[in-house]
Amino acid sequence: MSNPHNQHAEQTSLPGPALRLRKATERAHQRLERRVDVKSRFANPLAYKKYLALTYGFCAGIEQQLSAEFFGAALPDYESRRKLPLLTRDLALQGVTAEDLHLIPICPNLPTSSDISVGFGSLYVLEGATLGGRTLLPLVESRLGLTASSGAAYLASYGNQTSERWQEFSAAIDAWCRPPERFARAARSAVETFTALERWLTELEGE
Repeated sequence: MSNPHNQHAEQTSLPGPALRLRKATERAHQRLERRVDVKSRFANPLAYKKYLALTYGFCAGIEQQLSAEFFGAALPDYESRRKLPLLTRDLALQGVTAEDLHLIPICPNLPTSSDISVGFGSLYVLEGATLGGRTLLPLVESRLGLTASSGAAYLASYGNQTSERWQEFSAAIDAWCRPPERFARAARSAVETFTALERWLTELEGE
């Protein structure tokens, strides 16, 4: 018979769920980056506007399922992490009105956030994009002359608090997704969300 104390030691010695989630989604994430050249979407104002609209449609598909009440104490700062307000601001500066927003297609075939673990998996993809936004913002600044306050609020996201906010999000995942069954649901959801994003960006653009 195995020693339960040894089993507990093995579990606690494993990397935290956030790190394991990164490993679990690595293949899907790399496939997305191979197929989608994000930098090409900042070549000119029209390409950037299309990028913002596609991103809005993808984030809307996820955020329509999530709320502060959905996460509760598991992620109490969720409302401050929503991407749609930032994208709405950026699109407005590109001439997109509130009425136009309703015409933007919403990404289908996303994981249904039936519980908090699934929600964490989807949100992992959106929060991870904030890290990539830090490297893309200088490109938008140099090519298009945009800044966080003049059309690139989504890419700027949390600004100089990006690393801190990511660490806080990772800590929330570690706390909630420690049980194996919760981690499994979060990992499956994150992979499915990456796959949905890949299809969304490539199929609509004909890539």
